[in-house]
Amino acid sequence: MLSTASSTAEMVTQGKIQISSPENIEDKNSGTLGCIGWTIVIISMIFIVATFPLSISMCLKIVNEYERAVIFRLGRITDKKKPKGPGLFFVLPCTDTFVKVDLRTVSFDIPPQLILTKDSVTVSVDGVVYFRIHCPISAVTNVANANSSTRLLAQTTLRNVLGTKNLAELLSDREGISRSMKESLDEATDPWGIKVERVEIKDVKLPQQLQRAMAAEAEATREARAKVIAAEGEMNAARALKEASLVIAESPSGLQLRYLQTLGTIAAEKNSTIIFPLPIDLLQPFMQRK
Repeated sequence: MLSTASSTAEMVTQGKIQISSPENIEDKNSGTLGCIGWTIVIISMIFIVATFPLSISMCLKIVNEYERAVIFRLGRITDKKKPKGPGLFFVLPCTDTFVKVDLRTVSFDIPPQLILTKDSVTVSVDGVVYFRIHCPISAVTNVANANSSTRLLAQTTLRNVLGTKNLAELLSDREGISRSMKESLDEATDPWGIKVERVEIKDVKLPQQLQRAMAAEAEATREARAKVIAAEGEMNAARALKEASLVIAESPSGLQLRYLQTLGTIAAEKNSTIIFPLPIDLLQPFMQRK
């Protein structure tokens, strides 16, 4: 007895003994039908053979290429690794039931949600979600209604994600918001056998007062930018005139050529007015006499 106890203690310390819990026993027996279940299945098969070929219409089922069938035999899934389909498959009329699952991509609109942003601005945001079922067995056994559950989860995820963003990030970083929403939804719906392919923010509706305030701010910004650009243009023009005056000062004949060019421009426009420049230096003797 001492040797048995010592060997048992040694096995416990080495982690070789596995204590089977009721959950493990239930998991091992979850795929078996039991004696009564097999009896019912055998009786159903005898009934099919006895009513052949009339029972063929009750036993053969068809699913399309984009569908899969999850078969339940006496309330238990017959094959937990792979659903049936596409094409023909066989069921027992008295013991088997099946659920069709559509594997195509499904899209739905997220209703407009009133969201309070991080900077305390109330906005109305809606979006669209694209998802598909990649594991029909999980979509049937792990959630009551996969489509409805995904819709409700998308609404709450939209509120939670946008509640951490301010208004500027909400208007400028839609791709980042869509990406974070997709990751959150994909992680939450993975146990349901659902793959979220894409999430998009459709529209962001702002209050009328906020729209007018933002429009006034944008208009003031544009006017300030226009004044700055006009001032820079005048400064560049003055600098160019200064450089031109320095060039003309080096060559006095350049001023006369510029004067003749101006007269030619005036004459080309069929104008009878002729301008003669009068240097101020000529008027200085008369001003001194006065």
